Amino acid sequence: MAKEDSTAIELQSLTKRFDEVVAVDDFNVKIRKGEFFSLLGPSGCGKTTTLRVIAGLEKPTDGMVLLEDQDVTKVPAYKRNVNTVFQDYALFPHMNVKKNIYFPLKMRKVPLEEAEPKISRVMRLVNMEGFEYRLPQQLSGGQRQRIALARSLVNEPAALLLDEPLGALDFKLRVAMQKVLKDIQRNVGITFVYVTHDQTEAMTMSDRIAVMKDGLVHQIASPDEIYNDPATAFVASFIGDMNFLHGTVKSAGEKGAKAEVSGNTIGTRKLRQGIRSSGAALLCIRVERVILNPSDGGFDNVIPCTLRRIVFRGTDYEATCQFNDSEIRAVVSATAWDRRLREGDIIKVGFKSSDVIVFPRSEEKDVIKYSIDAV
Repeated sequence: MAKEDSTAIELQSLTKRFDEVVAVDDFNVKIRKGEFFSLLGPSGCGKTTTLRVIAGLEKPTDGMVLLEDQDVTKVPAYKRNVNTVFQDYALFPHMNVKKNIYFPLKMRKVPLEEAEPKISRVMRLVNMEGFEYRLPQQLSGGQRQRIALARSLVNEPAALLLDEPLGALDFKLRVAMQKVLKDIQRNVGITFVYVTHDQTEAMTMSDRIAVMKDGLVHQIASPDEIYNDPATAFVASFIGDMNFLHGTVKSAGEKGAKAEVSGNTIGTRKLRQGIRSSGAALLCIRVERVILNPSDGGFDNVIPCTLRRIVFRGTDYEATCQFNDSEIRAVVSATAWDRRLREGDIIKVGFKSSDVIVFPRSEEKDVIKYSIDAV
């Protein structure tokens, strides 16, 4: 990746309104040269609108867009040194692969003889050598996506903007293409700005992620930071699988806090802004950080529970445990699962205070919930 002070794209107080709807609200970010940067969030969060503003396909209501330190806010799309890859590939069906890739260079009046080395290079990059004379309809979905990438890379843009490019592919092909995309991005060293609602895609490929909801950016950080240290309850719920427990903070200090949950005292070391002593709180614990019947003393939170539900999921087991009026889930790998456990057993669950994050209860309204009725 390029140095941190080398900026490819900068958004300054970017805001986009459609009548009364604020699609993007005061977005500020510097995207580094050579960075794989993802815009992640549920449908309608503003990520595609942000991408379209960067591309010049939408005009911002307020704020600025800088490309390689140049203000391009009012520059039309065709004059910006960025290319966009869409989900539907947008290949010309009457042109073979080579002509499709050559098209952007042809529009710039680059002679075919001069373009040949560039075409060959991007064909190698996307591992599609030998397919030059095939038509798009003779290719698989993954192959068409590679050609769309090659066409976008051939004129060496400052940044490549990708709007859910893998959304039309089946699951296994999508996973394979995630690796292809990341490898291509590393090889060419071009800045990628990637829009997706798929957290796994974003976590797998990105250097940094901006997590959005209702036009607001909740957090910009590395995948590791976003997963292990979410800034808001929304981010905690949207990324990965999390337990949410209702509690009341009993004491809070610089080194952590004590909270009461269903008659049990739980210690934590991660407090978010707005937490007060004696205040209602939302306690969050990753499901894989909850241990059933911990055998060592390394867990400062140990709670007696009743094992209510066991679900085998192939590579792991999900256990739902109840203590008083609260439930907590644990996910245990199939190889580590204790096969003696049965529903109805009285067990203990353990977790570390460093794995408990406490948010103000007021943030519960932003938590992503999936009701049984909706499934």
